[in-house]
Amino acid sequence: MLDTVCTRLQQHQPRPLHADMPEAAVLIPLTDTARGFDIILTQRAAHLNTHSGQVALPGGKRDDTDASLAETALRETEEEIGLDRHHVSLISEMSPVVSRHGIKVTPFTGLVPEGVSLCANEDELDSIFRVPVDFLLEDRRLRTDQISFKGRSYHIPAWQYDGYTIWGLTAMILVEFLNVAFDAGMQLKAEPQT
Repeated sequence: MLDTVCTRLQQHQPRPLHADMPEAAVLIPLTDTARGFDIILTQRAAHLNTHSGQVALPGGKRDDTDASLAETALRETEEEIGLDRHHVSLISEMSPVVSRHGIKVTPFTGLVPEGVSLCANEDELDSIFRVPVDFLLEDRRLRTDQISFKGRSYHIPAWQYDGYTIWGLTAMILVEFLNVAFDAGMQLKAEPQT
């Protein structure tokens, strides 16, 4: 299954987003375990001024010293969760999205060894956790959020997992990842059938 997932991700052509705005990058850290795939997520620290307490993928704003957005994702991930960039095998780039604060966020997928040691940067995070891909694929969502962007409505799932709410930009990025890597068939442009 790992080979299939990697092939699908590598063959994916991200949607271009031509916009002159600040840039950021996040990592979708994927671990292949005996029970299936996990994704490493974070909960941002409650004391932060923006996105406090929210679930997020590790990542952040691009620095002038970053040679690429992939480097941004790896550097920020290392700073936030202590994941040495040499333990990440980058797989692919996903389609960029725009945050509500006007930042163009480019996700990257990366394979992470199962037993790798992680440590939350307490200045930025309250916790690190793993969510099974199978849980997300079951799509037993807590709710569906509707947002409008450039005159179009999007319906974004919000999942509740082990006390964490996965929603917003993180959920939007995960939907594309699940659709590409696992052929999930989740639609953002139409309200889900209940």
